[in-house]
Amino acid sequence: MAKNSKKKKSYRLTHIETDVQTSNQTSILVIYTGGTFGMDYDKETNSLVPFDFSKILEKVPELKRFDFNLTILEPFPPIDSANITVKHWLEIAKIIYDYYDEYQGFVVLHGTDTMSYTASAVSFLLENLAKPVIFTGAQLPISTRRTDARENLIAALEIAASRKNGKPIVSEVCVFFDYTLLRANRSSKVQSMNFSAFKSINYPELAEVGIHINFDYAALSSPAIQPLKLYKKMEKQILRLTISPDMSQELTSSILSQKNIKGLVLETFGAGNIPTTKWFIALLKNLIDRGIYVYNISQSSGGRVMQGHYKTSVALAKMGVISGSDITAEAAITKMMFLLANEKSSKRLKKRLAVPICGEMSL
Repeated sequence: MAKNSKKKKSYRLTHIETDVQTSNQTSILVIYTGGTFGMDYDKETNSLVPFDFSKILEKVPELKRFDFNLTILEPFPPIDSANITVKHWLEIAKIIYDYYDEYQGFVVLHGTDTMSYTASAVSFLLENLAKPVIFTGAQLPISTRRTDARENLIAALEIAASRKNGKPIVSEVCVFFDYTLLRANRSSKVQSMNFSAFKSINYPELAEVGIHINFDYAALSSPAIQPLKLYKKMEKQILRLTISPDMSQELTSSILSQKNIKGLVLETFGAGNIPTTKWFIALLKNLIDRGIYVYNISQSSGGRVMQGHYKTSVALAKMGVISGSDITAEAAITKMMFLLANEKSSKRLKKRLAVPICGEMSL
């Protein structure tokens, strides 16, 4: 796909002075969106406020010792990741697309609460990646003594700059946290009270950072050979429903009767099972008859949907509910949002929901 000929949006770019010796060295773009990472204590109010990221060297002087060029871009005023929207996802993806030829790698600093959602969305919005896009953040602000922010940033930058035989080692969207590199659309936040905040239960870690960075080359995606393609739309009319025992028929019926639903991510028990009450099966059948796509994912963190394996999921397979295999909830939601906005063929949309399109699920 040819590059967009329109003039790209103007952003404030801050170039960090590092020990790079020549102008043709590797260049990394850091996109700072906000979150706990960039907070500092206001002496007057004794509360946390975003700090001026152009002064990052004061907090992480180690950056000066890097042998690659480093640039900071702030796309919008720093925000808590709980307030991240589809608009922000699209803007982050477009920035990477617009600056793709100017930088060899990208690091996105993001709040932890919705990092897996944003990183998953970007993995779908950018097709044919051949460079690293590494999301990271922190559980404690960079201004605190025991912060994990410095280690996460330094390691994410080193991974983004890592090359083998002149080519990037990583060529996909990832999440780096607590010495571990994960495929973005396989990651989920699992902790809020310690530093190991993210896990990838159903897919191997891509790298482990210790004395050396040990990459699992077999688990990494191969770099694309086609030109990078940017998608500019996501469908927001998606509903997520988690199954629980003895659900209220009245409330569930009210929720699923909404006219504007385009897709339903259904979080089922274990291997994709549901209560076999007639009213609930009838509700799901009615949704599908209305042309609404129903995506079956397991609410178990390490679960995998196998529709028809148990009697309690036979009806789902028969009525046309689509199996999400071992996909995470974050990836399922963003994948459905992406496909509903960009795939015109209903047949092809159903097929693509059921198979991996960028490593987000297993067959």
